[in-house]
Amino acid sequence: MFICHMNTSPNILLIYTGGTIGMIKDFETGVLVAFNFDELLLKIPELNLLDCIINTVSFSTPIDSSDMNMERWKELGDIINSNYEKYDGFVVLHGSDTMSYTASAISFMFENLAKPIIFTGSQLPIGDLRTDAKENLITALQIAALQQKGKPVITEVGLYFEYKLLRANRTTKINAEHFEAFQSMNYPALVESGVHLKVNTSFLRVVNRRKKMVYHTHFDNNIMILKMFPGINERMLKHIFSSDTIKGVIIETYGSGNTTTKKWFIDIISDTIKKGIPVVNVTQCAGGSVEMGKYNTSMALKKAGVISGKDITTEAAVAKLMYLLGGDLPLKVLKTIYETSLRGEMSEN
Repeated sequence: MFICHMNTSPNILLIYTGGTIGMIKDFETGVLVAFNFDELLLKIPELNLLDCIINTVSFSTPIDSSDMNMERWKELGDIINSNYEKYDGFVVLHGSDTMSYTASAISFMFENLAKPIIFTGSQLPIGDLRTDAKENLITALQIAALQQKGKPVITEVGLYFEYKLLRANRTTKINAEHFEAFQSMNYPALVESGVHLKVNTSFLRVVNRRKKMVYHTHFDNNIMILKMFPGINERMLKHIFSSDTIKGVIIETYGSGNTTTKKWFIDIISDTIKKGIPVVNVTQCAGGSVEMGKYNTSMALKKAGVISGKDITTEAAVAKLMYLLGGDLPLKVLKTIYETSLRGEMSEN
């Protein structure tokens, strides 16, 4: 535990799930290994200067984020939920590769969230000479501890990387090498870090503090993502869609929601929806929105009852579909709810 010097300091829980940020190099072997987070202060003595009380907890077995799954989402959610009343904010250290997926899932798990859950990580290990880990971690903690009139300033799930706090369920990892690894193409930054922390108040989610936080863990991962490409194969698709285990489909379409207009493709999509299986339309483009019916190439999808993902990211689309499927909703109800912004993950218009 690291204690600052003021009695009114916010309590922050720092959760390590795995990832590059928690690694140090074994100088004998050159291999990256996870270090003991109880020794965090030794690696980053600057944490002593922060105006907050920091406690740490780690996954029993820290993992590479490529191994992240629903069970691990629940493990993380359970840690936050069981400590929700004890702390003023949470910072989650996570591998960058699937951070946007996990952070999006956590946003749906916590309804009426009234405290910050800030995800961060790094491109270089914490012990590396040129690491981005220290700045990311220190500023993420500082943002989680921001308060106004005794209440947290941030009341949503955020992702902090390279001087910007982004709404987590609006993010996508766009670079494997640059320190600026994440972007939010369709929503502005919530906080920008410079000489001062600039909070873009008008972009923050407004919390109704009279409503209690509700914790959800019902996720169903029997879904698949279909990415459109020229020359997509009829026989292959018919075989895939014939599976009895599929409960939901996300199609990554061209541009503003367009697909091939071949009859066989439209028939496959229509037949899938007739079985009660939701089909969600998201764009392959990094930025922009699905507008079904704007072009003839998406009109048939709209008529078939395909759900518009609007400007949602694929990462958030996956988490949202798993979340709603877990609620065992009738298809029409699921479609209506999916096309509504629940946690700020899509634009309302």
